[in-house]
Amino acid sequence: MQTYVALVPVKPPALGKSRLVGLADDQRRALAAAFALDTVAACAASTAIAEVLVATDDASFSVELGRLGAVTIPDGVALDLNGTLRQSAAEARRRWPHLVPVALTADLPAVRATDLDEALGDVAPGEAAYVADADGLGTTLYTAAYDAFDPRFGPGSALAHDATGARPILAALPRLRRDVDDLDDLAEAIALGVGTRTAERAASH
Repeated sequence: MQTYVALVPVKPPALGKSRLVGLADDQRRALAAAFALDTVAACAASTAIAEVLVATDDASFSVELGRLGAVTIPDGVALDLNGTLRQSAAEARRRWPHLVPVALTADLPAVRATDLDEALGDVAPGEAAYVADADGLGTTLYTAAYDAFDPRFGPGSALAHDATGARPILAALPRLRRDVDDLDDLAEAIALGVGTRTAERAASH
């Protein structure tokens, strides 16, 4: 079985989750931070993932991420998610050339290590693959070998990843597919069972 390095781009919490409308700015920032921390914690606990590399321009938040075992680097191409991921993959290759990069969005508060192990255990060596989001249009996870790593996150990314030749992972994986953009998504994630940080923040909003 391949061993992976998770690439998780994290906007500074002050900028994250602008579509969580109906919440005060401080609540929105706290939830965005909790989503990222729970996502990274799941990656760190996964047996398939040996390292976690987070790109973020929030220096104080990077300290919190580091406590979970993540290595953090500055996001040199902020506001260009795919550019950030390509930069992260280049850095991961420099540090861990024997690992396989896997990109994840930072808004998966319900994901568990077992979900990541199941998804990545379905990927053949050298294969490019992705997990579509709950709506079937976006992407929550994408992996390919360093030489073939070509992330296409953004609107319609599932079809865009298809077009690169990546294979959709078809296992159910509801927690891995449930990214959170708005309060309805958050309610669904909570029903699936979110991580401890998101649970604490959601209970207070």
